[in-house]
Amino acid sequence: MTILQLNKDFISTNMMFKLLSILLLYSFNSQAVVISQEKFIDNMVEKHHFSKTNLTSLLKKAKVKKSILKAISRPAGKVKPWYEYQRIFIKPNRIKQGVKFWQQNLYTLEQAKKIYGVPIEIIVAIIGVETIYGRNTGNFRVIDALNTLAFHYPKRANFFRSELEHYLLLTSEEKLDPLLQKGSYAGAMGIGQFMPSSFRRYAIDFDGDGKRNIWTNNKDAIGSVANYFKEFGWQTGEAVIEPADIYPNIDLESLEFKPKYSIGELKRKKILYSANKPDDMKCLLFDLETKIGTSYWLGFKNYYVITRYNHSKKYAMAVYQLAQEIAKNYYK
Repeated sequence: MTILQLNKDFISTNMMFKLLSILLLYSFNSQAVVISQEKFIDNMVEKHHFSKTNLTSLLKKAKVKKSILKAISRPAGKVKPWYEYQRIFIKPNRIKQGVKFWQQNLYTLEQAKKIYGVPIEIIVAIIGVETIYGRNTGNFRVIDALNTLAFHYPKRANFFRSELEHYLLLTSEEKLDPLLQKGSYAGAMGIGQFMPSSFRRYAIDFDGDGKRNIWTNNKDAIGSVANYFKEFGWQTGEAVIEPADIYPNIDLESLEFKPKYSIGELKRKKILYSANKPDDMKCLLFDLETKIGTSYWLGFKNYYVITRYNHSKKYAMAVYQLAQEIAKNYYK
């Protein structure tokens, strides 16, 4: 037997071994998915007294959607700089529609501001960024989205299993058909895009009809967004974001993404800030890429509250700037 033949035999055997390993791994993972779902059902029966027969039957009707796995696993590609991200949300049509939404829901928005202390423009901007004022609330069945991600997306399976648990509880509590509710590919629901856990904690019946309807009821959606912000500590009348600057070579990576530093501490770290906020006021520093360079900003407690809706500095700035533009145009 020649060296070449030996190499071919080795390669062939090696490839077969790898193929067998892949098949075994696939088989193991598939079995793990089944066991995981069975355990989930058993847990719901034990913890919340669900009927095992009914819940098993329900989850069999939930579809595993490749489009959901594709959407959530989609490579981010090149991350958009702030000035490109900004153009998506801070545009004339979205501002105009925000003013119209404000006008059409004026009484409800004024009541939400009065009760929860959250500015009208912030509530409107959140809804504008999330669903274009209720126009794009998602076309996936929530049960399909959460079932797919809870048992077929290992990267965040624990999170989505928890959200599936909350979803089954809320549909039971609210007397909703779990097979009919629609949302995003990640299971976010309604005009304000609440995940099931957020729905159960923060959604409210703002119009007093006995239902928490964030899917088609602007009143409940507005009240729920305002309540969400209040529960996370929105400070009525306080600042959200203000411009700052820095000395060269400051280490931004050493600063945490939460308002734990006082203005005085950041000044000692060479942050340039000339507004009239007291030195003991808590804030954080963040940067955004513009067309002409990097801009720096101080975010206060209210900025941090916006990021509890979406943990992104670009998202928070988009909401804030859209809110400012909507308010400016509303009061023209």
